[in-house]
Amino acid sequence: MRINWRESLYHLLLWLVALVFFAPILWIVLGALKTKSQLLSVPPTWVFVPILDNIIDLFTRPNVTDYLRNSFMISASAVTIAIVVSYLAAYSFSRFKPRGTDFLMFLLLSVRMVPAAATVVPVYMMYIAFGWKDTWPGMILFYAMFSIPFSVWILKGFIDGVSPRYDETGLVNGGSRLHVLFKVVLPQVRPGLVAAFIFNLVFVWNEFLFNYIIGGRQTTMVPVSLFTWMYAQMGIDWSFVAALTTVYMIPPIAAVYFFQKYLLTGMTFGTIRGEV
Repeated sequence: MRINWRESLYHLLLWLVALVFFAPILWIVLGALKTKSQLLSVPPTWVFVPILDNIIDLFTRPNVTDYLRNSFMISASAVTIAIVVSYLAAYSFSRFKPRGTDFLMFLLLSVRMVPAAATVVPVYMMYIAFGWKDTWPGMILFYAMFSIPFSVWILKGFIDGVSPRYDETGLVNGGSRLHVLFKVVLPQVRPGLVAAFIFNLVFVWNEFLFNYIIGGRQTTMVPVSLFTWMYAQMGIDWSFVAALTTVYMIPPIAAVYFFQKYLLTGMTFGTIRGEV
């Protein structure tokens, strides 16, 4: 069998790039399985007996489970609300095409172009004025609002790929608009919904700045708790940092792994579907 050296070199390059990006993750995971002396040793300890003491110690510390719960509940709730609103908005833009649709879509996307640091002060002042600071509804509402623009863009691309003839057929046969929306179109754009959900879940899961500014004791998520804890101690307990980071990485990594085919489709905004 003839070997394609160019293709082999290309695959080798891809593996090298993947390993370079994966190296920090591997280092953190290995650090969570080492003793503190092994973790801080110079030169690094590569051959060691893995231990789970750091993981066990992590869950015996106060508030750790509360921070993990806050991260999960706020992220899942905010992204779920955003997906529902975005799906309805994307369907309206795709099917009814209101005047200025392209400009409105640009305005939506421009919200995500603005640096977070440029909006943190007005958002903080608004939350103080309305009494929303350090409240679950306030944090969920903010992250839902921030997740909607990107979700609308993804879902509109998928809905554009579904022929309007499906809608017309459903309406002609006596179906309501809601029936067409949720029984006809929704099943065909399910990959887009999953892709938008995962993309935004990863963003909210890792968000730090706004949770630090407009959050508080009741709504603290893991990134903020890790930051504040590190600077509240006399020294940094790297074993604890490695263990918490390892546990915190598991949900998004698992979500991306199990739904990677939807993410690949979502990055194309549904344009590879074509007319159906």
